[in-house]
Amino acid sequence: MLLSLMDGRALTAGELAGAAGVTKQTASSHLSKLLEAELVVREVQGRHHYYRIADPDVAHAIEALLNIAARGAGTRTRVGPKDPELRKARICYDHLAGELGVWMFDRFEARGWIDSDGDEIEMTDAGWIGLAEIGIDKETLPKSRRPECRTCLDWSMRRHHLAGRVGALILSKLIEKDWAKRLPESRVIEFNPKGERAFRDWLS
Repeated sequence: MLLSLMDGRALTAGELAGAAGVTKQTASSHLSKLLEAELVVREVQGRHHYYRIADPDVAHAIEALLNIAARGAGTRTRVGPKDPELRKARICYDHLAGELGVWMFDRFEARGWIDSDGDEIEMTDAGWIGLAEIGIDKETLPKSRRPECRTCLDWSMRRHHLAGRVGALILSKLIEKDWAKRLPESRVIEFNPKGERAFRDWLS
């Protein structure tokens, strides 16, 4: 059920039950425990109750647990989703993950756009100049206690992609510029040919 919420959507108990292959009663029992543990939050609209992941820290923990779970996969070396589209580009709560997300992180490092010290990273002046090329200004960055940037260990690639407020804003900008779109009821981020070329040109 938590994996079904990793694309940032809010879903009903019935939808989550269907995703997990359990009865609505069983799903409701699990959701009560998840609410109590503050892993999900509930929004009520009329007769419908919608559930979503509580915050980016929970999403980050889920992605990390996926990596730990893969260690018990025996001798299998291919990790993460089997779907090529999910492996290429997907949403991880609110930021870009998959092959293109990891490639973007690598390009940020190679171009000196981020300064990293372990898991702690921050945008450099050169990085903000680079972001300005696609219309992202430091002043437009949402104010919150959430880190400006953070690393997120990619489930399929086993390397880092970019999370935090900057990561979320970049994905929003990619969609706004019509370089990519979110496929309905899926974690897939689909780049159109023109958009992928522009994305790669920007970072190359």
